[in-house]
Amino acid sequence: MKKILFFLQIIIFLSCPLKVNSQIVWEEKGYKSTERVKQGIPAFGKEVIHYKRKGKTVLTVKLDEPVVIDVANKPEKWGYFQFPGIYKTIDGILVATWHMAEDAVTSYGLVGGSRSVVSYDDGKTWCEINNSIPSVGGIELPNGDRIKVYTPKAINRRDLSLPDSLATVKENYGRTFIYYKMSELPQELQGVYLSRMKKGENTWKIEKAILNDQSAVRYIDSGWFPVVWWGDMQITPDGSILAGIYPGFYLDKDKKVPPSGVIFYRSTDNGKSWNYQGKIPYQPDLTTDPNGMKRIALGYTEPASVLLSNGIYLCVMRTTDGLGNSPMYVSHSTDQGVSWTKPKTFTNSGVLPKLLQLENGSIVLASGRPGIQLRFAIDEKGELWTDPFEMLPFENLQGEVSCGYPDIVPAGPNSFHLIYSDFKYQNKNGEVRKAIKIRKVEVITSK
Repeated sequence: MKKILFFLQIIIFLSCPLKVNSQIVWEEKGYKSTERVKQGIPAFGKEVIHYKRKGKTVLTVKLDEPVVIDVANKPEKWGYFQFPGIYKTIDGILVATWHMAEDAVTSYGLVGGSRSVVSYDDGKTWCEINNSIPSVGGIELPNGDRIKVYTPKAINRRDLSLPDSLATVKENYGRTFIYYKMSELPQELQGVYLSRMKKGENTWKIEKAILNDQSAVRYIDSGWFPVVWWGDMQITPDGSILAGIYPGFYLDKDKKVPPSGVIFYRSTDNGKSWNYQGKIPYQPDLTTDPNGMKRIALGYTEPASVLLSNGIYLCVMRTTDGLGNSPMYVSHSTDQGVSWTKPKTFTNSGVLPKLLQLENGSIVLASGRPGIQLRFAIDEKGELWTDPFEMLPFENLQGEVSCGYPDIVPAGPNSFHLIYSDFKYQNKNGEVRKAIKIRKVEVITSK
């Protein structure tokens, strides 16, 4: 009997990552997009993780202990105390925000629908925001202005005089979309809404930019008409701005509206007008994504895009179908978003990807569901990714341990801050409450 127990202990030891003195040595497992979702590298507390591929250490990741920014004082329903964001002011002060409203189209542009706090000590402690702190964020333009996307309130369809619709589509999880050609809509439903902080000023002003795209389509969602233009903006070497946005609805050559892709626009006048640059049309890989054709409205959504130091434009996209976890796709462009490689699945789940390239060349990807994951590219293009580093433990795919929506911001040359929600946090009374957490992560490459 003792021999049997001894051999069982050996088997268990060999099947688990080696952990010595708070350090984990992890040999890459290479999770495939067709596999059932399972937990990756446990990185719940302060850890140093040596990541190996084929026996060779390719990077070391140092994760600080998570810091709790705030905790809900009562049970909160979906939409509240989640969807966090983070950015820095001009003076380097960290600002954390999160959603405090329904997760619905009617919450777009809602005053008081979020909460903000600040940290003066690199995320170690947090306090209420002071009105004297400029709420910066956005991206800095070559002329010194800063801009960021602004989402106005959705308008009730009963209050609009609308042209004939192009089509009506009901997704398989209940949302109904009614499509309209953007150029035929009332003026308030055309163009792009941005917030601009002019150079030398410290207040944001809302403005509307021109969107030059005759194929662009906008939509009614559940009886409301939003003007949504979400995504990442990048400054190119020539000083223009590239934006990869969603929902990417458009009228194709057959005069039909396919499932959403990702559409890219370019501005050469500091965001005053935007011209069509290219698109990633929805083209699912049914071999690795068998539910791909069941997405009849929302194809690729929540794109993260980044212009890498080698000139490659990298885009990672979520898919969603209401049928469970679905894969993320990756695509590349070498001509600043004009043409794109055919998207490939590279995970078996993931929502709201966020991308960041550090000064040492490391490419960071944060995403969620189930839980919160970090991945790192171990190539220069963002095609070869590590196994997921898990920020929260999860027992099954249905149990909600987080909203799954992270955000990241640089913390130093080779480090970053990660912010995320934890739905299973226990307060000092042992009560389970939603919490917002942040942690600092450093990436050391083997180069």
